[in-house]
Amino acid sequence: MISSFRKLSKSWVAPIIVGLIAISFIIVGGMTDLFSGGNLNGPVVKAGSREISQIEFRRVVDGRIAEFREQSGQNITMEEVVAQGGHVQVLEGLAETEGFLAWAWRAGLRPGAELIAAQIREFPVFFNQVTGQFDPDQYAAALAEQNVTQADFEEEIRDQLAANHYGAAMYAGLRLPRIYGAVLAGQSLHTRDGSWFVVTQAMAGEAEAPTEEQLTAFLNENAEQLRRPEFRTISLVVFTPASEADLPAITEEQIQERFEFRRESLSQAETRTFTTLTAGDAETAAAMAQALRGGQSPAAVAEANDVQPVEYENRARSAVTDPAIAAAAFGAEEGAIVGPVQSGLGQTVIVVDSVTAGQAATLESAREGIVQELREEAARGQTYDAVEAYEQARQDGASLADAVETAGARIIDLPPFTEDGRLPNGQPLNAPEPVLRSAYAQEEGGESDVIDAGQGQYFVVRVNEITPAAMPSLDEVREPLTQNWLQRENARRLAALADQLAGRVRGGEAIADVAASVNATLVARTGVQQDEETQNEVGQGVLRGLFGQGAEQVFSGPQDGQSFVVGRVDRIRAPVPALAAPQAEQIRPQMSMQAAEALGNDARAAAAGRVNVRTWPDRALVALGIDPDQAPAAPAAEEE
Repeated sequence: MISSFRKLSKSWVAPIIVGLIAISFIIVGGMTDLFSGGNLNGPVVKAGSREISQIEFRRVVDGRIAEFREQSGQNITMEEVVAQGGHVQVLEGLAETEGFLAWAWRAGLRPGAELIAAQIREFPVFFNQVTGQFDPDQYAAALAEQNVTQADFEEEIRDQLAANHYGAAMYAGLRLPRIYGAVLAGQSLHTRDGSWFVVTQAMAGEAEAPTEEQLTAFLNENAEQLRRPEFRTISLVVFTPASEADLPAITEEQIQERFEFRRESLSQAETRTFTTLTAGDAETAAAMAQALRGGQSPAAVAEANDVQPVEYENRARSAVTDPAIAAAAFGAEEGAIVGPVQSGLGQTVIVVDSVTAGQAATLESAREGIVQELREEAARGQTYDAVEAYEQARQDGASLADAVETAGARIIDLPPFTEDGRLPNGQPLNAPEPVLRSAYAQEEGGESDVIDAGQGQYFVVRVNEITPAAMPSLDEVREPLTQNWLQRENARRLAALADQLAGRVRGGEAIADVAASVNATLVARTGVQQDEETQNEVGQGVLRGLFGQGAEQVFSGPQDGQSFVVGRVDRIRAPVPALAAPQAEQIRPQMSMQAAEALGNDARAAAAGRVNVRTWPDRALVALGIDPDQAPAAPAAEEE
């Protein structure tokens, strides 16, 4: 709610502790109560003396949905939120937040009234535009517009200040040693001197063509990769819906009969916009009803009685989950004040704001959809009749071909395919998944029962031929196998020569002499930096070798796909202090902030863990208008 007033003022108010808003741990995490259930009325979260009521929970979830719709431009229903587990995430976040705030209060982290008042006066929306002074009446009116009581607003400010102070204390006490920044600055700014040369395939020599024995051995070494999978060839009996030209004509009598059957569902139901105020006792509810009938607004009455109004906008009666509220709201005239009535949440008073009359469906407006529906049913009926005719013919002893002809179906011969639906060229076979499963569930020559593939399509699978998984013959793969063998042998020769040359350098022979022995060009550079520009200039293999070894160490490794590099780290130069020191100090605060953020969630969760926090998921569902017994299961959390 605080963010709502910040948006109204068109500017963000500077936080009490400048620069620390990133570690104001106000809404994160989760905690689950293993003993939820029981009474469906009452708080949804309880942490010490702090509670989140069902009305408050509904307000939070409604706010999250509104934010999602505004940011994404997508409409999402409460049922979809529940199906995706969104309500559970909100519940867990509120549970940890309330647990932390309850602990903070016990620990003595209690912002004073003066601090809260000062924070309230940071909102321009609460100031008189003429006098420029804080206006208590304008303050109350602005809160009323947001359906927020003064007590709730000030409590939220108190909670936010407590969280800010907690984060500030953690950050203020966290100072990483200077060596952390110095190490990173040293890594990024130090340079190296080195010498290296490139070893090419021409220096190592090309491998000769393999013998039969070498190819056979290579084939056996790669048997798992070369083994061809099992392929199956099938005939597919296809029962498809008839074309519209083959369908019987739709009669006017059928259209009229279907319209009468669907009239209620085709009609637009009456909707109403109304507001409910729910109290825990009849006396308060009666006082609210009297105030409303006296002309006070629902927002003012809600504030005076410390309750939260719930707005229902253009709701059909079937969309109101509480039957008592639905009956009362839809049994009154527009503008009526109804109640108090006993609802599932307490004593409820209802203000009926507007009534939108329903609209009865007409035959002409529904005709096109009904005709299309009847045609689809007729097509499915004809298809099913063909399936029954086929099955009866097979039971009577007819062959597959004769039964297909009797039923008016088709036979399609499919090319060979694997169990995962791949053709011999690796391309996917465009066939329904049930067909693939059935093809690999039959023996050669076997036939499946009729398969319902959905959308009025039915199939029968006959397995014509099974080609078992097998190794290809040497002649079938000779050419690609020879190419791969030559590539492997050439790579081995190149790597072996590079290792040999590097060994000579390690043995004390001058690197210039070693390079000259293979007619390689020696490159010597000083002050090589570890950056993208240098990598593009000298190559990744050189840079990896220079910065992967100690001083006077020799390195050898691939330079690219066609060559190796052999080199030596001649010297490691420390960064210039005048350049490294400022960077080290610049890095240090960033590292401290990252460390604080990394520790923040765990520290906050640990604080919340010191308070006994309970959640009631079923009560949360009731608050959202969802029957707990019929709520869709939330998706399982992914393992990290």
